[in-house]
Amino acid sequence: MNPKISDSIPQEDKDFDKQHIWHPYSSMSKPLPCYHVKSASGVRLYLDSGQSLIDGMSSWWCAIHGYNHQELNDALVKQVNLMSHVMFGGITHDPAIQLCRHLVELTNPKLECVFLCDSGSVSVEVALKQAIQYWDSKRQPEKKKFLSIKRGYHGDTFGAMFVSDPENSMHSIYTSYGPDNIFAEAPQIGFDDEWNEADIEDFKRKIEKHHKIIAAVILEPILQGAGGMRMYNPQYLKRVRELCDKYDVLLVLDEIATGFGRTGKLFAQEHANICPDIMCVGKAITGGYLTLAAVISTRSVANVISGGRTGCFMHGPTFMGNPAACAVSVKNLEILRTGAWKSQVDTIEKILLKKFKPLMESGHRKIRQIRVLGAVGVIEMKNPIDVALYQRRFVELGVWVRPFGKLLYIMPPYIISEDDLNHLVYSLISVATDESLA
Repeated sequence: MNPKISDSIPQEDKDFDKQHIWHPYSSMSKPLPCYHVKSASGVRLYLDSGQSLIDGMSSWWCAIHGYNHQELNDALVKQVNLMSHVMFGGITHDPAIQLCRHLVELTNPKLECVFLCDSGSVSVEVALKQAIQYWDSKRQPEKKKFLSIKRGYHGDTFGAMFVSDPENSMHSIYTSYGPDNIFAEAPQIGFDDEWNEADIEDFKRKIEKHHKIIAAVILEPILQGAGGMRMYNPQYLKRVRELCDKYDVLLVLDEIATGFGRTGKLFAQEHANICPDIMCVGKAITGGYLTLAAVISTRSVANVISGGRTGCFMHGPTFMGNPAACAVSVKNLEILRTGAWKSQVDTIEKILLKKFKPLMESGHRKIRQIRVLGAVGVIEMKNPIDVALYQRRFVELGVWVRPFGKLLYIMPPYIISEDDLNHLVYSLISVATDESLA
């Protein structure tokens, strides 16, 4: 039976949405169907039609503790009753101080200085600006290029676009409008595969040749997200750190999607036991409640920038350090610090591997590869997916999964029960192997 999409919404509201509201990665003239959510609790989204869906996406990585979480609700309400916002220029407040203390304590001891900003994409902009200003402060203004790896994705704002893959990404049409950065071949897929030094050779050649004009290397550690959900060997990341040190280039790690436990480590860089010079975090930082991100740098980076021509870092978003977002983040990180996330993510990974194993061993003519890491499960198809068709089939099965490209993937809230996860994985496999779907 086909699901009823928002039957009780007035027709005029449905028409208005379709005609006037631009949804992410969609078209105004031929929009993808939208399913109207009226409420959410735990791991379930409740549609206007009365149907409930098990959320397999954590609202794009961020709702790690599920929805309508009482402790997070209480933290947010308490703060809003005190003040929802106040400018951060010349003013400070308890939620920001507490949040930054948590971030400094949770990350590598070398990462000491926190810059709060609006979103993950903006945090990448901040990190790039810090890297350029760092070298300007050291009287090496020629170091303004960035080296990244292909298949990477760092956000949709302009600076972030120009360190994302210029050819195999959604940003290729903008290439003539921004800087030409340097891109090395992406590492081979295979988190557990035997390390092959040849995998780093192209990166090695690029940094050796261009290091005098490179401000920083930026990449997603261990797991590349929107560029293909690719998982690579931690030794690659370790070698990148070594080469950055050898050629005097800063290392920026984009932990926006991978941070706060998603890959089985609190931060994905821990798989390689390294530390960046600058680190971006976002998405799950507020537990999915509000938009917020942070850029955390070493004291050395901060001191060099502060001792430069301007004497300060030239960036200051209006909503920097928003008290409401900081307060709910503090409670979110307190929940993470109990350590429950570790067993939750380990359980999810074991179930994903167990349920995917028969299909991984037998294969299927439509499937290219199946990948699992932490609380992430990916089925890569051989051919591109009809998003609207596949999305409708998932909703019929009572789950929310948002495909893209050739990928069917899930990253459920950590609190998901075994029964709900089993149903989610069953639905993923069922849709992937459905011969009636093109």
